[in-house]
Amino acid sequence: MRELLLRRDILAGLVVTAAALVVYAFFAAGYDAGRGDIFYLAKAFTEGKTWLDFRPGPWDVIVQDGRFYVPFAPFPSILFVPPAVVFGPETLDKWEPFIDALIAAADVGLCWMLLGRLGVQRLSDRFWLAVLFALSTPMLGVTTRGGVWHTGQILATLLSLSCLLLLLGGRQRPLLVGFLAGAAFLTRPPVAFALPFYALLVERREHPATADVPGGFAAGGVRGWPIREWFAMAVGFGFSVAFFFWYNLIRFGSPLESGYALAALPDFLQQQRAIGLFSVRHIPMNIDYFLLKMPTLIAEFPFIRPDGLGLSVLLTSPGLLLAFFAPARSSRAWWLAGAAIAVLLPTLLYYGGGWLQYGYRYFLDSVPFVIALCGLAVAKAGRLSWLWVALIVFGVVINFIGVYWVYNG
Repeated sequence: MRELLLRRDILAGLVVTAAALVVYAFFAAGYDAGRGDIFYLAKAFTEGKTWLDFRPGPWDVIVQDGRFYVPFAPFPSILFVPPAVVFGPETLDKWEPFIDALIAAADVGLCWMLLGRLGVQRLSDRFWLAVLFALSTPMLGVTTRGGVWHTGQILATLLSLSCLLLLLGGRQRPLLVGFLAGAAFLTRPPVAFALPFYALLVERREHPATADVPGGFAAGGVRGWPIREWFAMAVGFGFSVAFFFWYNLIRFGSPLESGYALAALPDFLQQQRAIGLFSVRHIPMNIDYFLLKMPTLIAEFPFIRPDGLGLSVLLTSPGLLLAFFAPARSSRAWWLAGAAIAVLLPTLLYYGGGWLQYGYRYFLDSVPFVIALCGLAVAKAGRLSWLWVALIVFGVVINFIGVYWVYNG
């Protein structure tokens, strides 16, 4: 019986993943972002260069000594070195919508697996949570629009989900978690702030002297802390930190200069950056894009029109409110909530605000942790109520309208 249930689980997960691939590929196929920087930089790496020989676009480019640098984190380009050599960056650039759809569908597959490990037993409940993740978060809009900015985000989401899968259920592999968290940092730097919470998710070893002592305290102090596991995680992550400083140094002469402070920008973003790359003065703008911004009502289909700068998560992703019902006494829930907040904070301080977006795309960095909280909430309740299904469907409709404006805005 257990083997039959496992087969149903795997088959359902494969079907959901395949369906997500079809939906993402269909929506992304007609949109050309025109920024396949990842693939051209991958080819440049094989030639011993950290720059491009051409200007890939008017913005987000640094011009120095006739060389064209891009500020984006390097891991996606490192990952695509083999296919760039085999197929060429021009071909990969043309294939980018399908590549993005493939990565995003893999995200959905990992989300399905994670929900199972968190105790969401009913396949129907897991299906609706997967729909919430796939179609009622920035995943849909980011995958549809493509381009160097968005490919990096869905890849970072994949890496964050992989870390959670290794930590939440089964044998924990802290060294591998450290490597994956480091790769995520070299893809989307804000996700590095999840690392302390990954460490807290590592299971403590029970010590004989403290087995019956609440909290694990004994006369000699705290026992059972997973020091070796934390060290292994730090070592795995440390390689990426060292690479980050070296990469910045050889490009711009400073280990702390990523290029974001140097990149060409339109006038309104230059004014924002002049306030500070990170500043508390950017918080009201980002809170507006994230929580408060509403679309304009119009008389014709689809009856709402966004301005492209942001849209309240309460409108695009109301189903994620389920996360607030995760078990309050679960340490896992607290660490996941901490990770979601820690990853979000740097982007609330950032000058960019996400630029062209439907919803608040920077929130995608936090979504793996929030969807895990939703999974814990459903596991606690035993099932997903019709009210939550209705909210998920509402969010999906709003995000489908977003895809409409991608092509008609």
